[in-house]
Amino acid sequence: MKAAPQAQLRLIDLQELDTALDRLAHRRRTLPELAEIERLQARVRELRDAVVAAETEVGDLDREQRKAEQDVEQVRARAERDRQRLDSGQVASAKDLSGLQAEIASLQRRQSDLEEVVLEIMERREEAENRAAALRADHRAAEAELADAVRRRDENWQRIDEETGTTSAARTAVAKDIPADLLGLYEKLRGQFGGVGAAKLYRGSCQGCHLALNTVDLNRIRAAAPDEVVRCEECRRILVRTPESGL
Repeated sequence: MKAAPQAQLRLIDLQELDTALDRLAHRRRTLPELAEIERLQARVRELRDAVVAAETEVGDLDREQRKAEQDVEQVRARAERDRQRLDSGQVASAKDLSGLQAEIASLQRRQSDLEEVVLEIMERREEAENRAAALRADHRAAEAELADAVRRRDENWQRIDEETGTTSAARTAVAKDIPADLLGLYEKLRGQFGGVGAAKLYRGSCQGCHLALNTVDLNRIRAAAPDEVVRCEECRRILVRTPESGL
């Protein structure tokens, strides 16, 4: 393949721009904020689930407390009816009177036990509500952290995208100076060799694979016409000759 020496030199400019674009793409993919956002999203989900579980527990204890309070009220109402019967003098026999008094005493003990149950449920509910409140606060804090990380990621992406746009425009301008067949070869090699399709020959070494060329290869390149497109025998990338090539 043949191409004007100036067109070959433009390959180095193109390669530098492509390398810059690759670095920008890598920066965009590996921003620290991306891992931070992933971690915070998991944290937010975890806290959201914990809040739901805690609030469900509070709701269950509310129902349990209402049921226990209803049980207390039923026992209290029954005891009150028995006391009214006792006070009204409607119970005539000593046996019935004794039985009624015993039932009232039993109901009082039952009421006392149920009131203890209510107090215990109220304590558990207060603890559950405190846990739920703390989890809600943690969830809000995690959401705020996540929003901040997203904001920083978007700002960095915007800066990178702006730089990418400028660099891409410069690349388009440079690519116009390169013949289509040489550009096609460069693109093919770039895809094969980790994004580097062309490299300078600098002081007898290929700057693509960083290996020194042997005497035979250097003599071959010295003998090649200036418009001959030469390749590195080691890595097969396009070698661009410059005054610093050491030929």
